Amino acid sequence: MFWSLSQSYSILRKKMRASPIRIPTVSNDTEWDFCFHLSQQTKIPAHQQTEELYPTGGSEESEEDTKAKEKTIDCMSLPREKLVQSQKKTAQLIKEKMNTQANQELIRCVILSRITFGEEHWKCAQALASLAYGYLTLRGLPAQAKKHAESAKNTLLTWKGKTTSDKEKKEILGALVMLYYTLGVAWLLQNHGREAYFNLQKAERNMKELKELYKGGVCPHGLQVSEKDLTVALGRRNKLNQIKQSKHFPRPEREGARDVAEIYFIKSISAYQTALGPEDCQTLMAIEDFYKWLIHNGKKEEAYRLIKCSLKSQDISYGNCSEKVAETYYNMGKICFAKGDLRKAIRLLRKCLMIQVLLYGSEHSKSRGTKNVLTLLQRVSNSSSGWRRKATPGRWDSVCKVIEA
Repeated sequence: MFWSLSQSYSILRKKMRASPIRIPTVSNDTEWDFCFHLSQQTKIPAHQQTEELYPTGGSEESEEDTKAKEKTIDCMSLPREKLVQSQKKTAQLIKEKMNTQANQELIRCVILSRITFGEEHWKCAQALASLAYGYLTLRGLPAQAKKHAESAKNTLLTWKGKTTSDKEKKEILGALVMLYYTLGVAWLLQNHGREAYFNLQKAERNMKELKELYKGGVCPHGLQVSEKDLTVALGRRNKLNQIKQSKHFPRPEREGARDVAEIYFIKSISAYQTALGPEDCQTLMAIEDFYKWLIHNGKKEEAYRLIKCSLKSQDISYGNCSEKVAETYYNMGKICFAKGDLRKAIRLLRKCLMIQVLLYGSEHSKSRGTKNVLTLLQRVSNSSSGWRRKATPGRWDSVCKVIEA
């Protein structure tokens, strides 16, 4: 029995080493399910751990029984040690801003907690809550964050109601504050203000209960989620409700209506930046809507300045080799071409093509399309130094059609 437990854990360790854990997607969480399937084979139920690992009294034990229990303790000490190491490694990776690696380490913490304490133990639920918080703050993935937070909630609430230890209750309440904060902000990022408010209020109530357990009613600084974090999140939720109505605008038919629409766009983007930050996806989507509106109304210069200013935020939010950044370079190239600045248009399209080749490969339709446009522009540029003055309308229109396609 003990050999099989040790062997199962050895297999798990080799599997983790051989196949680094990938970040699960919303639709496919097979890596997560597989790891939990392995850990399920080796877990010890929470109610049996104290008796099995640390017996207190009872009838005299034989030498064989003593040796057997010593083997059990030795067998379980390995995942316990690995769990402590993994928790320390997570903290270090977060400090070094290695977010993806830190999130992978949080997954290992959950697996090791499940092996060590059992699926129904509050420490396993606490590890799941930390993983959910990691998906939210390290990876910006609200769907995964909600999934893992929900799976930890019932266990934490059950243990909160039955524990008699103040030390345990403090840890459980801290985990619940983190869990409800994660759910609240995840709902907020998905534009569900009501659900966000509901969960953030629960986080506040658990925070208040936690403060009552400390002398002077002041929580320690080591908590993942502070009172300030909750206040900011609730403020963002209220701000989001205010700006929801100003996200979409009808196409203006008069000059005065265009001016009013432009003011609304500017105010909307400003509100998004204040509520969610300049790098938030919803802020960048609002900027993209405004950019398209400016192009539609012939304001290419303003559109170019707008998306150029948002490029740094896109790099932070999406990554400097992302589809969105490639699309931005492409749009900037189109505007430069329309203004007659062919040299800058070629430079921007080259940047776009480089990203597309990295993302899709050189034979992908998007890469080939951009390459064709670039080749055509380079031919036009080489055909005559005075191409702006001498280019015929037909040639100009043909290039425009290629770019639009």
